[in-house]
Amino acid sequence: MQKENLIRNIEEALATIRPFLNADGGDISFVELTDDMVVKVKLEGACHFCPLSLQTLKGGVETAIKQSVPEVIEVIAV
Repeated sequence: MQKENLIRNIEEALATIRPFLNADGGDISFVELTDDMVVKVKLEGACHFCPLSLQTLKGGVETAIKQSVPEVIEVIAV
């Protein structure tokens, strides 16, 4: 049950930043929360090919998720 709550909070955090990604023609989807608290996401659309995607991932996505779910260690794109 705990993991389900964490995933729900991660999804909610992604929903808060999704409009910004959509505005630039991109999107993001949740893939997995690993047992060692690493969140895997998939960058889609323009975000997948953007040269600034790593900055977006670490500065925007990871920050938003860690604020909502402090247990998360890292966010990576797959």
